[in-house]
Amino acid sequence: MKRSIISILLTGVFSFSSLNVAADDLTETIMALDSKLFASANDANLEGVKQYFDEDLEFYHDTAGLADYRGTIDSLARMFANPNRPIRTLVEGSTEVYPVPEYGAIQKGKHQFCHTENGKPDCGTFEFVHVWKQSEKGWKITRVLSYGH
Repeated sequence: MKRSIISILLTGVFSFSSLNVAADDLTETIMALDSKLFASANDANLEGVKQYFDEDLEFYHDTAGLADYRGTIDSLARMFANPNRPIRTLVEGSTEVYPVPEYGAIQKGKHQFCHTENGKPDCGTFEFVHVWKQSEKGWKITRVLSYGH
């Protein structure tokens, strides 16, 4: 009897440890994707940004409303054409990543956008959620929630 309980407890500990390793790998993957996505966005590279969005994208913004893939890409194209476009910086330590079994991951965090307004920096810090889907096409964002504006 004691042996069974110890065996169960050890199995649970080792299973938990392997889940942590998998969670760490997932976090590293999502953070690397986030970095590449916003390097493209900060460089106004529309083709680079497009590769991270699924064509089934729904982008929910608390002041601009809901946009689909085409609306999001069109909005980004207009923004990228502006030499005074905002530059995004991820708020260090704010990101959390959660697995979504048989789908992908949820990324939650804060980021700051800055641009120059009347010769002065104008910055805002906002919250976001990205739902990432892993498929044969790679990792793609299917849902965005942008709020706190």
